[in-house]
Amino acid sequence: MRKLLAFAGAATSLLLLSAPVFAHHGFAGRYDEDHPVTVTGTVVELQFMNPHSFIIFETKDAGGKSLRWQAELGSANLLAREGWTRATLKAGDHITILGPQNKNGSADLNLSHESKITLAESGKVIHNSIKAEQGQGGQGAGAAAPPAAN
Repeated sequence: MRKLLAFAGAATSLLLLSAPVFAHHGFAGRYDEDHPVTVTGTVVELQFMNPHSFIIFETKDAGGKSLRWQAELGSANLLAREGWTRATLKAGDHITILGPQNKNGSADLNLSHESKITLAESGKVIHNSIKAEQGQGGQGAGAAAPPAAN
C-alpha cells in the first residue's frame, strides 16, 4: 500500500510539473494556423540560438512606416540539422515568410509548424515545413525551390 501511495504521489507530481511545459509550447492557443499570412520584409537579424531561434525583420506599411516583425523558429540544433548556419540569413536579405501569425494580431509569427521561408530575390526556399508534419515531404533549409509549374 505504501508503494502504491508513493507511486501515485510521484505520478501526480510529474503531471502537475509538466503543465507549464505544455502551456509554454501551446502553439494552437496563440497562433492562427488555419489562416497563415504571407509577409515580405528585410532581415534585421537572425538570432541563431537555443531553445528557440528568431528572425527579426522589417516591413513597410502603405504609408512607408517601418514595422518590425519577429518570427520564431525551432532550436539552433534543429535548424543545423536542416542545414542552417548563422550565415543562412544576414541583415539586408529580403525574405518572404508564410506562416501562422499571433492571434492577437501582433507582428509575431511562429515558424515551428507549417511554414515556409523564401529568399525574395532568388526564389530559393530555405525552409519549408508545410505538410512535413503529415509526412508529406516538407523541405529542410538546404532544399532547392520546388519546380515551377508549366
